Amino acid sequence: MSKNLVIVESPAKAKTIEKFLGSDYQVMSSFGHIRDLADKGIGIDFENNYKPEYIVSSDKKKVVSELKKAVKDKEIVWLASDEDREGEAIAWHLSEELQLKKEKTRRIVFHEITKDAILHAIDNPREIDINLVDAQQARRVLDRIVGFELSPVLWRKIKPSLSAGRVQSVAVRLIVEREREINQFVPEASYKVSALFKSVDIKGNPVELKAELQQRFNIKSEALAFLEHCKKAGFSVDDIVTKPSKKSPAPPFTTSTLQQEAARKLGFSVSQTMQVAQRLYESGKITYMRTDSVNLSNMAINTTKAEIIGMAGEKYVKIRKFTTTSKGAQEAHEAIRPTYMSSRTAEGSAQEKRLYELIWKRTIASQMADAELEKTSIFINISGNKYQFVASGEVIVFDGFLKVYLESTDDENDAENESLLPAMKAGEKLMPAEITAQQRFTQKPARYGEASLVRKLEELGIGRPSTYAPTISTIQNRTYVEKMDRQPEKREFAFLKLKGEKITESIKTENFGAEKSKLFPTDIGIVVNDFLTEYFPDILNYNFTADVEKEFDDIAEGNIKWTVAIDNFYKKFHPVVEDTMKKSERQVGERILGVDPASGRRLSVKIGRFGPLAQIGTSNEEEKPIFASLRRDQSIESISLEDALELFKLPRQIGAYEEKEMTVAIGRFGPYIRHDGAFYSLTKTDDPMSVTAERAVEIIEDKRIAEKNKLIGTLGDNAEIQLINGRFGAYFTFEKSNYKIPKGTDPTTLTFEQCKELIASQPQNGNKKKGFARKTKEKTTKKKK
Repeated sequence: MSKNLVIVESPAKAKTIEKFLGSDYQVMSSFGHIRDLADKGIGIDFENNYKPEYIVSSDKKKVVSELKKAVKDKEIVWLASDEDREGEAIAWHLSEELQLKKEKTRRIVFHEITKDAILHAIDNPREIDINLVDAQQARRVLDRIVGFELSPVLWRKIKPSLSAGRVQSVAVRLIVEREREINQFVPEASYKVSALFKSVDIKGNPVELKAELQQRFNIKSEALAFLEHCKKAGFSVDDIVTKPSKKSPAPPFTTSTLQQEAARKLGFSVSQTMQVAQRLYESGKITYMRTDSVNLSNMAINTTKAEIIGMAGEKYVKIRKFTTTSKGAQEAHEAIRPTYMSSRTAEGSAQEKRLYELIWKRTIASQMADAELEKTSIFINISGNKYQFVASGEVIVFDGFLKVYLESTDDENDAENESLLPAMKAGEKLMPAEITAQQRFTQKPARYGEASLVRKLEELGIGRPSTYAPTISTIQNRTYVEKMDRQPEKREFAFLKLKGEKITESIKTENFGAEKSKLFPTDIGIVVNDFLTEYFPDILNYNFTADVEKEFDDIAEGNIKWTVAIDNFYKKFHPVVEDTMKKSERQVGERILGVDPASGRRLSVKIGRFGPLAQIGTSNEEEKPIFASLRRDQSIESISLEDALELFKLPRQIGAYEEKEMTVAIGRFGPYIRHDGAFYSLTKTDDPMSVTAERAVEIIEDKRIAEKNKLIGTLGDNAEIQLINGRFGAYFTFEKSNYKIPKGTDPTTLTFEQCKELIASQPQNGNKKKGFARKTKEKTTKKKK
């Protein structure tokens, strides 16, 4: 029988570690946190110095029971949860709940799951760092207080079932403020002048040269006047400037830079990146994925160097020691890198392979030589004019790290590629083939995507590596923010062209404004943000939120007691809550658009019980108001009177099917078709104002087929188990809970007894919400009540 029990937080991590330890070690999983603040009430004893009231959640009781049983006959218990604050808190909760004796308990940490790292950790155990635990407790207690006290205010003053969080509310504020910048933006036009010249190079060969005027013209008449001048002007090379330059590689990945780059290069969401990275870490392929350090260990640098030499040669090596600039860096000791640099690829899912390759390339590139570039600019004189054309080109002299990897940017689509220029000499005469002046427009501020929001939060010092993904998921789950695509719009622009001595004018059209996976604030998100900004300016203040993070850092370093920090906050915060509850007015974000021409009554838009709506009339009038829900792509802040009037044309009847009328309307969850007592949602591309009867029949039949195919079959005398085709694969339900079917198993072959065995093997299930099965949860705080 094994004498040692190792407890980790996930089954996948346990499975990997088991391979490195002998039969004298039993490895078990706690499935994340085993206890949390009590669900009933606030879960904090204010009369006892903010003492947290922890309970074991119902879905963890069986796990705790099994761990208690396993602990009894073990000589030593090794607590091997992750090395960050959440991991330290998990270890402390295990120690407390399992009533572990100090002399038989060891705390071990490692930032990679390899045999050497595990054995080194066992040889170098330590005690639980109570300062790290207190920092986690402070975050959990503070966030519970903010959520528990602010949410009732929102219920009473705006709408039931709303909630607020400290970091989440600040993230929403960023998105709302950016949306308002965009709505207030007025594009400015100018004329960009480009030319195509013909000449010969130093060898006498004919060449073409593209150049751009350094000056832009604000109005059309100025551009026309310049082209008129160019009809008779002479053009010659004034100067040729060649400058060497270097490009250096980016540091290895931190949590935030991995999230940003995976979004740009792979199209991953922030939460998707963290889920895939966690699987890679738990299977021993990469180092710990929650870190704000860019440091690499000496061993990692040496193995990376050997890999570069074998791949490209000694001249491609340049050893770098990156240092962390992030304030309060505390999550781990090393950047995210492969555990074995000799492994260029990784086994696993397609997502795991792609993310691993990205991490490998970034790590390798960080220790490679600079890329050497040569940038050439040819300055072209215009006779009788003060302006100059400039042709620019760039050539790579030595590729260096570019042989492997180049970091992406959010604006890379707007970058203009510079090509190699022909070899020319000063004084060379140039003949203009054509000169154009194209009307261009300034661009509105870019909406945040998930990756750019992470970068902004990091810049402001808000949140930490472990909080970015749950923060962005939470604001979307609460429908304060939506991730959407926007189709491009069309606009006209003026185009002037000089060819020979003839100037032609034309109007062309272009697409602009297309957006993919951008974050848009919802109407309820805007109203909640405005209310919190007005009555709780400190909570929504960027500096305040960043200062709170610094206080957590100070607690982790043992500089201040966590209860003192909470007390200082609460004594200022609670009176504001009470004052706001008494004195503030109800907020519905109402905006008066004008008058309904048919009735002469006022038409306004506001937040209703089930979301944003338009209203004809007021509650003070004898005639009752008429309501219509806004469409998903409409906003209280920007909807026009004309668009609002269109909403009152719904519901509309569009014909009969199966002798029952089909009615199109907009409801709480968007536009839908009602037919024979059933409801069928319209797709994003269907317009409720124009959808036809034929299209409605298609939608009805498609849903019927999908519902019919959803149920694979039932098991049990009373069909207690239902086998379901879900969005993410097959699963089965039992007593209102969902259970995962192992990969590769044909659900049609399962028996009732086999399903019962699967239920017993998945003790953490009990997921009564949508989804196909329990997933190992990221270590985040639970949703605030």
